[in-house]
Amino acid sequence: MILFKVMHLEFEKELLEIKEKIDRLLGLYRLGKEEVLSELDELRKKFKEKARKIYRDLSPWERVQVARHPKRPHTSDYIKYLIKDFEEVHGDTCYGDDKAVIAGFGYFRGKPVAVVGHEKGKDTKEKLERNFGMPHPEGYRKAIKVFKLAERYNIPVITFIDTPGAFPGIGAEERGQSRAIAESMLTMAFLKVPSVAVVIGEGGSGGALAFGVANRVCILENAYYSVISPEGCAAILWKDQSKVKEAAKALRLTAKDLKELGVVDCVIPEPYGAAHWSPRGTAMMVGMTLKKCLDELSKLTEEGVVRSRLEKFKNMGAFKIAS
Repeated sequence: MILFKVMHLEFEKELLEIKEKIDRLLGLYRLGKEEVLSELDELRKKFKEKARKIYRDLSPWERVQVARHPKRPHTSDYIKYLIKDFEEVHGDTCYGDDKAVIAGFGYFRGKPVAVVGHEKGKDTKEKLERNFGMPHPEGYRKAIKVFKLAERYNIPVITFIDTPGAFPGIGAEERGQSRAIAESMLTMAFLKVPSVAVVIGEGGSGGALAFGVANRVCILENAYYSVISPEGCAAILWKDQSKVKEAAKALRLTAKDLKELGVVDCVIPEPYGAAHWSPRGTAMMVGMTLKKCLDELSKLTEEGVVRSRLEKFKNMGAFKIAS
């Protein structure tokens, strides 16, 4: 619990206090003190009710903070909980291996799948190795390689989106960052196999969209998907970083907004209100959604898979002028 003391968000203080009491009573119960069981049940109930109330009423900026929570499950966690016998693919056969992107093959509910996702890393060392989940061009080219292999062997594709954006460094630009992102989007758009994308945390700009051109796009309830971060928006529009709350609201980047706008197909609820309280429970919710989507898409022909995907994105932003 020391880790959560350091990492909790301001509006989570009450939850943290209840969680600490639960942990203390659990310790006593494991030592044989069964008399604490009724109090333990009451505290668990109180935690659920309090969590439901807190996370239900979050502002857009607060949801961005939850999406960035350091204990939130990453792509590697979803692979651990949902994908069996995962074999990772390394390198782009051109420049190198980008650890900000995990890509490979495994089994989901007994069927082969290709998995591609951003990975931020967990501790300081891994975050540096993973470049905080900001891919270089070679990361996107590695993903393209896996997409094409999946198509060749008729294997559906699952992507997990969680990045503040593609890495904007000079080297990345010299190696064709924008082209790599565009080619990833183009490859996904015309894949002849079903694809499902899940925004699990941050969905930052083109760096996220590179893995988001899928037949079904789902998002966890506290994740966000946006053309720019609230900080970037505040800096450009207001020239004032203190305007991040206003920027987050104006961008309409929350799961609820995105569903209303037709940008995503479904919103996946998070246990206890936020994924970082129950990574395994969140993975199970994601797993159920993935199965439902893949079962629906498996009924389509190759032509139907491509056509439905293109129609989906073509219709985004369409409107009619009322007479």
